[in-house]
Amino acid sequence: MAYLFTSESVSEGHPDKIADQISDALLDNFLAFDPESKVACETLVTTGQVVLAGEVKSATYLDVQQITREVINNIGYTKGEYQFSGDSCGIISLIHEQSQDINQGVDRGAKEDQGAGDQGMMFGYATKETENYMPLALDISHKILQGLADLRRAQDQIDYLRPDAKAQVTIEYSDDNVPQRIDTIVVSTQHDDFDTDDAKMLLKIKEDIVSILMPKVIAQFPDYVQQLFNGNIKYHINPTGKFVIGGPHGDTGLTGRKIIVDTYGGKGAHGGGAFSGKDPSKVDRSAAYATRHAAKNLVAAGVADEILVQVSYAIGMVEPTSIFVDTYGTANVELSDGEIAKKVAQLFDMRPFAIEERLKLRNPIYLESAAYGHMGKQPQTVNKVFESPYNGRIEKEVELFTWEKLDAVDQVKSAFNL
Repeated sequence: MAYLFTSESVSEGHPDKIADQISDALLDNFLAFDPESKVACETLVTTGQVVLAGEVKSATYLDVQQITREVINNIGYTKGEYQFSGDSCGIISLIHEQSQDINQGVDRGAKEDQGAGDQGMMFGYATKETENYMPLALDISHKILQGLADLRRAQDQIDYLRPDAKAQVTIEYSDDNVPQRIDTIVVSTQHDDFDTDDAKMLLKIKEDIVSILMPKVIAQFPDYVQQLFNGNIKYHINPTGKFVIGGPHGDTGLTGRKIIVDTYGGKGAHGGGAFSGKDPSKVDRSAAYATRHAAKNLVAAGVADEILVQVSYAIGMVEPTSIFVDTYGTANVELSDGEIAKKVAQLFDMRPFAIEERLKLRNPIYLESAAYGHMGKQPQTVNKVFESPYNGRIEKEVELFTWEKLDAVDQVKSAFNL
C-alpha cells in the first residue's frame, strides 16, 4: 500500500535560523582571523533583543555587536514595525573562555593526534531520489523558501512579504519507495497587513504563492520530479490566518533547534547534536559532514541506492569508537552492511583532524550553511571579506560545502570493484 512522507524547512528569517546564522557568522569571523580558534557560540533572539553566549578560545577579538547587526540586516529585519531590527535591537554578549578541562582532551602536541571534542554519534545519509542525493520532500521545501526569499528581496512580483516563513511538503510513495506524486504543500509566510479585509488578503497571498512562486520552484527540477506536481496537490497557505507578527517578536529563537531541517528532513537518522556556532573540533559538526560526504560518494558510485553512515566518538579519543552502515536493502554489491562498513572505515579516515584536513573545515565557510540546509548544496569556491576594527581587513578564497564534493567516487568504485 502506498504511504505518505513529510519534511519541512524554515526560512532564513525564522527565529531559530536567525540564531543559527548569527552563531555561524561569529564562528566565521573567529576562523578568518585565527584559524585555530575553538568556538562554541550560542545565540538567543527575542523581541528587540539578542543574547550571545558560549565558550571561545582564540587569539583574536571581535566586535560581536557589529557582526550580529549585519547578519540581522542582511536577513531583512530592517524595519521598526517588525519589533526586531539589526540597527535597533539590544545585544548582550556573555561569551567567555573555553574550559581547560575540555580543551586538554582535544589539543595535542601533534595535530593528527587531536581528540574528539565530545562523545556522541553522528549520521550521514544519501539517496538516489534527487540529483543532489537528498530526500525529495526536504529538497522541495528548501527551494520553496529560497524562492520566497528571492521574491521578497526583488520586491517586483510580490511586495508584501516579510522574512519569517515555513514550508512543508508531503509526498506519496509506492511500496517500493518510489515517489509517485506531491500530495500536500504547506506554506506559512509572514506578510505586511496590506488589506483591511483579512479574507481578501489571505486569498491574494494564496494565489501569489501558487501562481507566482510555485512555477519558479518546479522549473528548478528535472522532468521526472516536475511530473510529480500534478493538478491534485492540496495547498495550505497561511492556514491559521494572517501572519503579520512573526520573527523574534512572535517567537523566541535559539541556536540549534532546527537540526532536522539542517540535515535530512526526518529521513535517515540524527545523532542529536546541532551544528551552528561550533568549530570543526566539535565532531557534532565535522563528523556529520564527513559521514554525509561518505554516504553521498557511496551512492554516487553505485554501492547502494540509499545509505546511512554512522560514526561515534569518545571525548578526547582520536579513533572513532564505531562505524555503522545501513543500505536499507538497496545494496548493489554482494556484501553485508557490516562488510561495507569495514570498507568505509578504510576509505574514509574519520579521525577528527583528518576530517578537518580532508574537508578544509578550518576556513570561514559556515554562514552559508546556516539556512536552507547544511547538506545538498552545490560546492563552490568564493572570495569572502572580513573587516574588524581590531584586526583590519582580510580577504580569503574558500571552498564552500566541501562535504558535497563527489571526489571519492573513483576510489569507492575501485574498492568495491564497480
